[in-house]
Amino acid sequence: MSHDGRIALTKNGPSLSRLVFGAWRLLDGAGRPDAEAVARLIGTAVDLGLTSFDHADIYGNYEVEAAFGAGLARWTGKRDEIELISKCDIMLASDNRPQNRLKHYDTSAAHITASVDRSLANLGTDYLDLLLLHRPDPLMDADETAATLAGLVKSGKVRAVGVSNFTPSQFHLLASRLPFTLATNQIEMSVLKTSALTDGSLDHAQRLGYAPMVWSPLGGGSLFTGQEGREARVRAALAAVAAETGTGDLAAVAIAWLLRHPARLVPVLGSMKPERLAAMVKAIEIVLDRQHWFAILEASEGRPVA
Repeated sequence: MSHDGRIALTKNGPSLSRLVFGAWRLLDGAGRPDAEAVARLIGTAVDLGLTSFDHADIYGNYEVEAAFGAGLARWTGKRDEIELISKCDIMLASDNRPQNRLKHYDTSAAHITASVDRSLANLGTDYLDLLLLHRPDPLMDADETAATLAGLVKSGKVRAVGVSNFTPSQFHLLASRLPFTLATNQIEMSVLKTSALTDGSLDHAQRLGYAPMVWSPLGGGSLFTGQEGREARVRAALAAVAAETGTGDLAAVAIAWLLRHPARLVPVLGSMKPERLAAMVKAIEIVLDRQHWFAILEASEGRPVA
C-alpha cells in the first residue's frame, strides 16, 4: 500500500483506492435513493478514501449505473479525482432487456461496444478508468474480443481492461491477443470462500504481478447472518483476533485478512451505509500476524492446516 492509500493494479497500469466502493446494491434498499442521496453517498465514500467505484451494466436490473450517474452529476467533486469501473458481457433475462430470452454471455464486438457506450451515457462520463469482462464466455472469439477491447482503449473510451471470474487459462487466452497487459482479475474471495488460495488464482496474480480485485469480501453478508457451523466458527475466530488487535469490528478484521495476502488483494465493499463503510476502511490499519491469519483460515476450513 502506498502512503496515500492507493494501489497500482499493475506496474504501469491504473491505480485504485486501496478499498473499492461496490455499487451493486445501490438500489436494493426499501426506499430508492434520489440523485441528492446518491451524491451524498459518493461524497462520503470519497471522504473515506474510497475513490474507486465498481459497477456493471447489469447491476440493479440494468438500472444502477443511471441512478449513480444522476448522483455523480450533482456531486461537487472532480471526475479526475475518482475511478469508474464497469463490466459487461452478462445478458440477463429482464424486462429491461426483452430481447434476452435467457441468461447468457456475449463478448462479441457489437455487444461490448454498445454496452460501453451505454455505461458512459448512464454514468455521464466520457471514459471508464477500467472495463472488465464480467464472466468467461465459452463462445468468446479471442481475436474479435481483444480487437474490440484494444479499440476502446485506443479511442479513449476505456483507460484499462481486465477480467472477472476468469481462470488462469482463460486469462492467458485473452491476454495473448492484446497489445497491453490485463489490469486485474476480479474474483470471489472471503474468509468463507477460500478456494482462490489453492485453485491457482492468487499464484497466477503474483506470478504476473497484477493485483486481483475481490468481490463479496464478506461472503455476501452471510458471515454475520449465517447460522451454519462454518460461519459461527469464523465469527468466533474473528472476534478473538479483534480482541487481540484492539479492533472493535469483525468486518474490518475479515477485510484485513484479505489485505494480509501478498497478492495485494483489492476488496470491493458492498455496503451502502456510511457507518459500515467507515468501520471497514479501518481494515487498512489492522496488522494481522501469521498466526492470526492462520487461526481465521483454520476456523473457515474446520481443521488445522495439514
